[in-house]
Amino acid sequence: MGKPKSPRKVGDNEAIATATMIRGSAQKLNLVAGLIRGRKVEDALNILKFSKKGMAGDAYKVLASAVANAENNHNLDVDALVVAEASVGKSITMKRFATRARGRSTRIEKPFSKLRVVVREQEEA
Repeated sequence: MGKPKSPRKVGDNEAIATATMIRGSAQKLNLVAGLIRGRKVEDALNILKFSKKGMAGDAYKVLASAVANAENNHNLDVDALVVAEASVGKSITMKRFATRARGRSTRIEKPFSKLRVVVREQEEA
């Protein structure tokens, strides 16, 4: 019995990986995601590894996970992979309070972001 199998969310020559709780704003994460969109996976991993941006480490992990999914789950050629999509969205926001002068307080918002990376196997030209 049980639940029927859900259809794939991406094509037959694609693999996907997501991270739902990356600590930092979506705007900053989108700057990092823009560095790798449309590039070969090997180049994208090098860019993220040597980037000075703080979010690059988390993006590196998600991209490496997408490559591992492509290789192990979908039998795709790792050398022919290209970053097809790198989409960013907002996740939760933690609310905290900081005490201020004269008995007042200020709200501090600590945002979290989502990252979805899709890699596609591209035929060699």
